[in-house]
Amino acid sequence: MFEALSERLESAWKTLRGQDKISESNIKEAVREVRRALLEADVNLQVVKDFVAEVETKAQGAEVVKGVRPDQQFIEIVYNELLQVMGETNAPLAEVEPGPTIVLMAGLQGTGKTTATAKLALHLRKENRSTMLVATDVYRPAAIDQLITLGKQIDVPVFELGKDANPVEIARQGVEKARADGINTVIIDTAGRLQIDQSMMAELAQIKDTVKPHEVLLVVDAMTGQEAANLTHTFHEQIGITGAILTKMDGDTRGGAALSVRQISGQPIKFIGTGEKVEALQPFYPDRMASRILGMGDVLTLVEKAREEVDLAEAEKMQEKILSAKFDFTDFLKQTRLLKTMGSLGGIMKLIPGMNKISSDQLEKGESELKKAESMINSMTTEERKNPDLLASSPSRRRRIARGSGYKEADVSDLVNKFQKMRNMMQMMGKGQLPGMPGMPGMAGAGGNPMGGNAYGGGQPGWRGYPSGGAPAKKKKKEKKKKGFGTL
Repeated sequence: MFEALSERLESAWKTLRGQDKISESNIKEAVREVRRALLEADVNLQVVKDFVAEVETKAQGAEVVKGVRPDQQFIEIVYNELLQVMGETNAPLAEVEPGPTIVLMAGLQGTGKTTATAKLALHLRKENRSTMLVATDVYRPAAIDQLITLGKQIDVPVFELGKDANPVEIARQGVEKARADGINTVIIDTAGRLQIDQSMMAELAQIKDTVKPHEVLLVVDAMTGQEAANLTHTFHEQIGITGAILTKMDGDTRGGAALSVRQISGQPIKFIGTGEKVEALQPFYPDRMASRILGMGDVLTLVEKAREEVDLAEAEKMQEKILSAKFDFTDFLKQTRLLKTMGSLGGIMKLIPGMNKISSDQLEKGESELKKAESMINSMTTEERKNPDLLASSPSRRRRIARGSGYKEADVSDLVNKFQKMRNMMQMMGKGQLPGMPGMPGMAGAGGNPMGGNAYGGGQPGWRGYPSGGAPAKKKKKEKKKKGFGTL
């Protein structure tokens, strides 16, 4: 997501590079590029007009800070304006005492509403909040069965009365059941329609009046662009919603929905769906999204993903092995599998600063290389995995592994060579040294970058206090290129 928008915005920064300061004349082209970027991302026209006007006004009135380039200063202005448009802070889901907290889910058919209902239940369960799902969609074939299946998958109870019951009565009894069982949060999945109609709105209004929910969340498809914002506005006017969940944010969305929903509807985005799996739901943080849009990644989300999957005691043992150069192929296999549990390689790489330029072809190549490495490691004996040096000194072992994995002996030799270089590098880093970054096993090229080349080089545009950049302290340091993430 946001690749096209990020590229367009970067062209805006380029118009200011080499300038001594921001002026009325040199920001015109930059502002024009920002306008084009937002329109191409399918941002609502009124939002674009207001956004561009604010950016232009603030850029013209910006004080020139010593040591900060005009393009860096302009990026900071755009970043702050993105926060204003999307909402400055995360809007958490309500939690009332005594419970249960009642959440009413609404939306059109095809937006992923039922799946989003289960995703939300799993998210709350991870926060130690007990949940119950209530199936009131008696119109769509297999809607109740789908929710029951999802409930079993995430180990969350589902309340239903079948297809012949009245949806309002199902919702009422579901809430009573949750209250009797001491459930913290009850999530009601309602029926969707192909389009907004009066019968749909009347039923939603009746359910709302009956159960009096603390949250009414509208599930909207992010790929519908600015129409998502108009839909949110309509539902809010007729029903009264408290927030939105944007689904399909991992698809070919241009970002317009994320930038339009709050400004047009007046209601915050509370969660975003980032994949088909039931675990793929994230709280919406405007500052993190703005960072992604500007091509600076989202390290905090990456850390949170890792924290969910990583065992701290196991991580400490792994750290010791890495720093003492005892990291072996078994450990590498564990880390590869851990990476898979965190999501796709592409999704993870997009969260890392400086990785927004990676193409889908390059990511596919990286994933292919990892599978190749995993296949070769699976063809090794337990002894060979624990002692990679055995393979370095034995051509016959490498030939056997090549035959077993279906690759060439040269591929096995390349894997062993990269692995040994990586271990040496990690040991040196443990001693406080910072050598050049060699290729990681299973990854083509240098720097652990699946595309080849150094994954850590290349300065992304940045500014004071933000990742990937910042003002250079001295001219000499600016001219001297270094490998690293920049000012993290």
